[in-house]
Amino acid sequence: MAERKVLNKYFPPDFDPDLIGRRKGTKNSQQVVRLMAPFSMRCNTCGEYIYKGKKFNARKETVDGEDYYGIKIFRFYIKCTLCSAEITFKTDPKNTDYAAEHGASRNFEPWREEEAVEQEDRLAKLEAEENNPMKALENRTEDSKREMDILDALQISERGMHATNESETQRKKLEEEDEKLVRQVFSKIPDSGGGDAVITVKRKADDIEPTVESLLPDSAKALISSKAQMMKKPKLEAKNKLGIKMVKKKPAAKAV
Repeated sequence: MAERKVLNKYFPPDFDPDLIGRRKGTKNSQQVVRLMAPFSMRCNTCGEYIYKGKKFNARKETVDGEDYYGIKIFRFYIKCTLCSAEITFKTDPKNTDYAAEHGASRNFEPWREEEAVEQEDRLAKLEAEENNPMKALENRTEDSKREMDILDALQISERGMHATNESETQRKKLEEEDEKLVRQVFSKIPDSGGGDAVITVKRKADDIEPTVESLLPDSAKALISSKAQMMKKPKLEAKNKLGIKMVKKKPAAKAV
């Protein structure tokens, strides 16, 4: 048991590796691999649906006489989970996908049809531009206009995001100021009755309470002062009926 764990093996001095015979295998032998179904399919024999990602023990081989620009194409053999019918599919290097070959049909996938239509439109557009230079110029003008519109829309959205962030920051600042003012005016004390109850009370002002006039606006203060001046009457000099000015004499000081 300990001999198989050693890293160095003993080779005698007369050992010649060329004398060891090599195993001859078949040219296109199949290999057993573990894979997942590359697409959703339906068995043609029993109608069982096989979803994408289901695991199988498959046999893999290289397809003879088929390649795509030197890239080999491989074929896989799996069995239906219900009736054990053989299902085969191949790699598709051209579309970077897999293609169903025998025993099952691939389920309909709408996005694959959309991609095919887009590819056909692109090829038709390139062919039209090659034959008509004016068409190519019009297409380039439309593409540049579309790019400018997209950039304008992005700039507008960025401005809106900045404005939203600024308004949110201002709102938070105002809320913090209000909260600070509330904490200055009110305070929370525990209830004297006991328990976890809390009573919110208004704090007593440390400074002298302001007068009513100091709380009024400037316009109200000006209006009150003007009315007070109008109510005050100037003192008239005392005159008799004949119009002679009367002067009151001060009382004489008493002699000591």
